[in-house]
Amino acid sequence: MTARLFRTPRGERTAVGFTSERGLVAALGPWQRCVRLSEPALRALVAPLGVHTLTIDPPLVAGAGPDQYAGRPARGTLLAA
Repeated sequence: MTARLFRTPRGERTAVGFTSERGLVAALGPWQRCVRLSEPALRALVAPLGVHTLTIDPPLVAGAGPDQYAGRPARGTLLAA
């Protein structure tokens, strides 16, 4: 598996997780492959890359809206792109 990283509106690298497949498809499209991970597992996966921000359920990945989701704690498992 390869982690797909994104940038926040402020330019920081972030891992993105979704709490539902519906949210992932809405943000990234139906062709996006994903894997189910816990929040600690996703953080551990990207930490060696120097990524310490986790964005949960962003409404639009490509949008330039406020970075209101970064750092919000997740519950249960996430779908990581």
